Amino acid sequence: MPLSAYLSEFVGTALMLLLGCGVSANNSLRKSKGYGAGWVLISFGWGFAVFLGVTVATKSGANLNPAVTLGIVASGAREFAEGVPVTFGNVVGYIVAQLLGGFVGAFTVWLIYKQQLDDHPEPADKLGVFATGPAIRSWVLNGLCESAGTFVLVFVALAFGEHGPTVGLASLGALPIAFLVTGLIASLGGPTGTALNPARDLMPRLVHQLVPITGKGTSNWGYAWIPIVAPIVGGLLGGIAAGPLL
Repeated sequence: MPLSAYLSEFVGTALMLLLGCGVSANNSLRKSKGYGAGWVLISFGWGFAVFLGVTVATKSGANLNPAVTLGIVASGAREFAEGVPVTFGNVVGYIVAQLLGGFVGAFTVWLIYKQQLDDHPEPADKLGVFATGPAIRSWVLNGLCESAGTFVLVFVALAFGEHGPTVGLASLGALPIAFLVTGLIASLGGPTGTALNPARDLMPRLVHQLVPITGKGTSNWGYAWIPIVAPIVGGLLGGIAAGPLL
């Protein structure tokens, strides 16, 4: 069962990043049909990217996010999904699968949008297809934004989900999670772009670093620790807060 659960996490995360980074590309690149559609498209597009990821990853509990996985550990839950106990090995397996899935999803977006990426003149927009960045740089406030959003995501999913055999995003249901993520991006996305997920930011940023894109500029690694560390902190706190309600 763990191997199929890892595959479930990989596929779910890859599809989530394919659609999520895809909607960012469609909005941000001038030769794309959805260019300039705005934050409403981004919010709903990412929400339904999560919907698809959760839908296909129910066998693993649909964590799709290292912060969710660590939040489940902090909550004291005994299983990620039926037959998948919360062990150190499974935590590592889930996170590796999520990271690999994030890379594959973002890499596929690069392949699909390569011409538009090469044509677009603004390096910051090209990076924005793959990774988040602050509207106003402030380590404390940027980190607070990411931690607060991830806390809400993990706490709501764990505390109010119908757990049964799963304890993850799938326990709340794919559609409620989609609307929760849409709401978080729409409300808290202004300061940082709302990563909420280390795999969602780190691996697409790595793709941006590695692949050839005309005039792409920097991958802004100086900021990259914020959407890694802050969601993990928020996820752990969300799991601790939700633990008594499981």
